[in-house]
Amino acid sequence: MIYTREKLEEIEAATLAPYAAKSGQSRGRKYPEDEHPYRTAFQRDRDRIIHTTAFRRLEYKTQVFVNTEGDYYRTRLTHTLEVAQIARTIARALGANEDLAEAISLAHDLGHTPFGHSGEEALNELMKDRGGFDHNHQSLRIVEELERRYPEFRGLNLTWEVREGMIKHETEYDKSAAVGYEPEKAATLEAQIVNVADEIAYNSHDLDDGLRAGILHPDMLRGMELWEELLAALNVPPGTFDELTRHRLIRKLIGREVTDVVQETSRLLTEHGIRSVDDVRNLGAPIVRFSEELRRKNRALKDFLMRNFYRHYRMVRMSQKAKRMIGDLFHAYMSNPAQLPFSVEERACETGDLACVICDYIAGMTDRFAIQEHQRLFDPTVQV
Repeated sequence: MIYTREKLEEIEAATLAPYAAKSGQSRGRKYPEDEHPYRTAFQRDRDRIIHTTAFRRLEYKTQVFVNTEGDYYRTRLTHTLEVAQIARTIARALGANEDLAEAISLAHDLGHTPFGHSGEEALNELMKDRGGFDHNHQSLRIVEELERRYPEFRGLNLTWEVREGMIKHETEYDKSAAVGYEPEKAATLEAQIVNVADEIAYNSHDLDDGLRAGILHPDMLRGMELWEELLAALNVPPGTFDELTRHRLIRKLIGREVTDVVQETSRLLTEHGIRSVDDVRNLGAPIVRFSEELRRKNRALKDFLMRNFYRHYRMVRMSQKAKRMIGDLFHAYMSNPAQLPFSVEERACETGDLACVICDYIAGMTDRFAIQEHQRLFDPTVQV
């Protein structure tokens, strides 16, 4: 038996929850295309995202630690894959569309700059007179305009649902402004799942990386309610902490968070009588969330990470170096565009917007390339 696209759409309609987005009912693409014989629209979007240049570059872009600091810390790519895995688990448990959740997950950080949020802050300041810089909008620009893979159109021509999920991606630190994508309405359940999966991933894995790097120490976490619960659940003896214990604790933390989200969201779906995608959207606010108890405990963990990890002097020093590098590159290109590669300079001439093209060029750099480019432009001993 061959599982054609039509057959897969029938399976979705028969097995997914009534509030799940169905690929066969997608609002479609900006440019009409023939459907694929064996892949649904959302599966096709997922595959297009994976094959982009922007996706491959995530391997060498910062999550927290700059790429040069070691091969064993999270990168923007490993973070993205972890978000996708968590999102699929939650989506499956709630009867939502795993393929849509996965596609949004894989695309949600395509627009991130080198050096993580430090690079984004630098570009936002440099572009403040031109609307600033936001990685969510940049992710959407990449899939709608900047990637060039088809002769018929710019971008990837993704479905409306994936693009909406990207522009409505939100965390505590990232707020969306979904102009053109019904900003007054909530996103699909799948997009909301990705938002929470992102939070679960960066909280747990930043804690993991901080402990691995020695910036954080287990004793610093003693007394924190969530941490003590994890120790008790795993029966970790006092004073015991090795690599295997760390793995067990982080795994337990992720499982605890995922279970809480699934249970709380299921309760809210029932409480609000959600029976369709429109019901989800018309709420106007997210329905995928933690219970109030776990939200409070997560708040304590976030505050701990902010004080002891993100503001650690090693993180701050690298952040400041990153911002200086980004600023140096931007001003050097602006002062003499002839220093840009021919293809970038040609695009600046075509668009008539040098600053925007330079911003796109820098945002697309990996950590490693940005460091090398800075050396080529400012270190006379480095061959250009």
